[in-house]
Amino acid sequence: MAEFQVVVGDPGTGKSYQFTVEGKEANRFIGKEIGDEIEGKLIGLDGSTLLLTGGSDVTGRKISKKIKGPATRKILVTDKTEKKNSLRSGERKRITVRGREISEQTSQINTVISNKGKLSIEDLVNSTEGIEEDAA
Repeated sequence: MAEFQVVVGDPGTGKSYQFTVEGKEANRFIGKEIGDEIEGKLIGLDGSTLLLTGGSDVTGRKISKKIKGPATRKILVTDKTEKKNSLRSGERKRITVRGREISEQTSQINTVISNKGKLSIEDLVNSTEGIEEDAA
């Protein structure tokens, strides 16, 4: 069974929230690509729509929008936008990245709220935390 760490960014407040998704809800993420929109109810944010913006796999490789499919590829990086560590002028580097399709090898999925629901994300997060604390 797949298990993902979903990071949801709220552009209105600038805060981000982390959710762990496993089981049937995690299987609904498989096959989606970066740039697709998903329903927020998959992670407990009813009425919201989330935009997939990136992520990483279990080994820490980032997901690249340029590569189709879920496989890993080696690409030649020539500018500062693809690599976190800045490259000097004229420097090139070959790095391994994963394709833009979500698979079981993906461990973290980054999303942004594109359409908010009736309740704010803070209210929804606080209500789900209270339920988990009461159950423990």
